[in-house]
Amino acid sequence: MIGVVGEALIDLEVAQSDARHPIAHPGGSPMNVAVTLGRLGSDVAFLGRLSADAFGNLLRTHLAESNVDLRWVVDAEEPTSLAIVSVGPTGSADYAFHVDGTADWQWQATELPQHPGLDAVHAGSLALAVDPGAMVVERWLAGLSTGTTISLDPNVRPALLGDRDTYRERLERWLTFAAIVKVSDEDLEWIWPGADPADLAAHWIAKGRKMVVVTRGGEGSLVWAGGDQFRVPAAKADMVDTVGAGDSFSGALLDWLDRNERLRPDDLARLTADEAREAVGFASTVAAVTCSRAGANPPWRNELD
Repeated sequence: MIGVVGEALIDLEVAQSDARHPIAHPGGSPMNVAVTLGRLGSDVAFLGRLSADAFGNLLRTHLAESNVDLRWVVDAEEPTSLAIVSVGPTGSADYAFHVDGTADWQWQATELPQHPGLDAVHAGSLALAVDPGAMVVERWLAGLSTGTTISLDPNVRPALLGDRDTYRERLERWLTFAAIVKVSDEDLEWIWPGADPADLAAHWIAKGRKMVVVTRGGEGSLVWAGGDQFRVPAAKADMVDTVGAGDSFSGALLDWLDRNERLRPDDLARLTADEAREAVGFASTVAAVTCSRAGANPPWRNELD
C-alpha cells in the first residue's frame, strides 16, 4: 500500500467570467495525489485531518468514491481549510488561502501510525511547512524513511511559507530522507532564485536521491534516474485549467513505479533510465487529462484505456 500524508481542503474556484458563482472542488495537493492513485487502481491510504463540517464530509466522500482507504484519517474538531482559486483566461491558477486554525495543520504525534507497513509515502506541499503540525509530520516521515520509499513534492505556496531562508532549511532536511523528488521549475525559482535546476538535481542524486523530476509545464520534464539525465516531452492537452495537474503527475508516477515493481526501496534502486522515461511519460499523460477538466479531477484507469 502507498500512503499519502497531508492536507485535504476545498478549492473554491472563481472564474473571471462568472465570479458570482464559485464552484467548490475537493482539493489539496496530497489529497489530489491520493485520489489519482485510487482512480488508477493503486492500493492507497490517505493520512489527513478532516473536519466534521459540510466541507469535511464532502472531502471524505470524494476520497472514498475514488477508492482511497480512510483507516488513518483523523476526525478533527477544527474547520476545513479553503483555497480561493482564481483561474485566468489561459487556464493558469492563482491561490489565496484561508487556513488560520483549520484542521490540516494541528497534527499530534499520537495521530500518525508508528508502524503502518507502507511500501511508500508521498508528502509535501503545506502540511510539511505550516506550523504547528509541520514538525510532527517531518519527524514521522524521517522515522519511516529507512524502510519506506519517501516521495516528495514541495509544491510551493509562497503566501503561506513565510521567510524563504527558513523554508529552504526545512526543505533541505526533507531532501535527506526523500528517495523520489518531483518539483516544478517555478518552485525551484522561488526557493533558489537563479539556480540551475540541473545543478540542484545532480547534487541531490549525488547525495543519495534515486529519482528527481523537474516539471516545466508545456516544455515537459527533466529527469535524473538510472544513472542518466534526459528530457521527456509533455503530453498534449486540451487546456481548461492547470489545477491539480502536478498532483496527478505525482500520483501517476507512483502508480507506474508500483505496478512495475520499482517502488519499494530495494526495487527503486534498480530503476533503469528506460523505465524512468516510461514512468514519466505515463505521468505526463495523466496530467494532460487532468488539465483538460475543470479543477483537480484526475482520470480513472479505464478512461486512459
